[in-house]
Amino acid sequence: MRSVSGLRGIVGEDLVPAVVTRYAAAFGAFVAARGGRAVALARDSRQSGPAFVAAAAEGLLASGVDIVDLGMVPTPTAQLAVETFEGGLGGGIVVTASHNPVEWNALKFVGPGGRFLGKVDAEAFFALVDGGSVRPAARAGVRRKDEGAVARHLERVLGLPWLDLAAVRARRFRVALDCVRGAGATIMPALLERLGCEVRAIHLEPDGRFPREPEPIPEHLGELGALVRESRSDLGIAVDPDVDRLALVDETGRPIGEDYTLAFAVHAVLAHRRGPVVTNLSTSLVVDDAARAHGGMVERAPVGEANVVERMAARRAVIGGEGNGGVILPEVHLGRDAPVAATLALTLLATRGATVSALVDASPRYTIVKAKLARPAGSLEPCYAALSAALAGATADRQDGLRLALADRWVHVRPSGTEPVVRIIAEGPTKEAAEALVERGRVALGESGR
Repeated sequence: MRSVSGLRGIVGEDLVPAVVTRYAAAFGAFVAARGGRAVALARDSRQSGPAFVAAAAEGLLASGVDIVDLGMVPTPTAQLAVETFEGGLGGGIVVTASHNPVEWNALKFVGPGGRFLGKVDAEAFFALVDGGSVRPAARAGVRRKDEGAVARHLERVLGLPWLDLAAVRARRFRVALDCVRGAGATIMPALLERLGCEVRAIHLEPDGRFPREPEPIPEHLGELGALVRESRSDLGIAVDPDVDRLALVDETGRPIGEDYTLAFAVHAVLAHRRGPVVTNLSTSLVVDDAARAHGGMVERAPVGEANVVERMAARRAVIGGEGNGGVILPEVHLGRDAPVAATLALTLLATRGATVSALVDASPRYTIVKAKLARPAGSLEPCYAALSAALAGATADRQDGLRLALADRWVHVRPSGTEPVVRIIAEGPTKEAAEALVERGRVALGESGR
């Protein structure tokens, strides 16, 4: 599967070393054609990662670009390294399937500014791959290691000039942490300890043997909730395998939903900065409410980090992200960043003197219901037309599939960019209202309700 999210496939079936080498060689040529001389190479903890890194290195070196090997690091760490490495880097490849199940892996392609390739650049790159015209360069590249990327990432986050580190450290938060045996172990414990937290952690071994489904959604966080209760923690923090998404569990052990990660970040940032907020079409209205509380407004972009980042850059947004727990703070870098999200959440809790549950209870309440169906053959336009007819009077947004919005509810139907499915996401003031919207989407897709 190819999209602005990169190249994804099931290991040993769609994604094999030869495919990785071909795409990496094309990416090296793509970078070199734009004046780049070196590329960062990184991975998460997936067990296929070392083999795919070797395959990617083969292609990159053959294309004539040099490699700065970051090893196993979070995806946002790799993005920041591309942006800030001394002398500049022409791009980067991160071998990670992010939140996908264990049988998947992927390549994420980073541009010279540390941002993932946007739609135009991604299309140009994939056209180069499909053209089959990439030839080995006259000069092979060289490979060197960089073991300081995580330390630089931590310094960038903790160096935010308006961050009240004293207030955070004074709270001495007790934090339960779940790194799902991913790359989070390389940065999250160190970050939390530097913020003065007492950390109780599970699944720190970065071996890719995920003990649960790796996406940090409420139904996967039962063990973390139990740890919060058993350790009497102030909150629980879960990250996905490549550490660009973060979910919170309150002091009772209840997962609060990933959209609150971004809502908390918006509150924390808009208390110090004024400017636009950007999120995607599938993100909760709690983010709009957080922005309005500070006199701000939210602008929505198509789903996908590259799309949100592109809009953020165009609007000079001060904060943005996605409702899946991905927070983007331009003062650090233009990419989803779980260490940033954790720092902002703890800052909000410290400065408000509140608990997680109190902050959630103080917000207007909505319920999001999500479904995914096998993608049918052919166009989705008949589905969109049927859904629009069923919700006459709703405001339509066609940037990414179809989003229909009423005053206090919405439904979004779109083909996934990371799985062969159609996603239906709806939100309403009650679970019943959201479920009714999802059911309308199912009917429009031709699936009977259950």
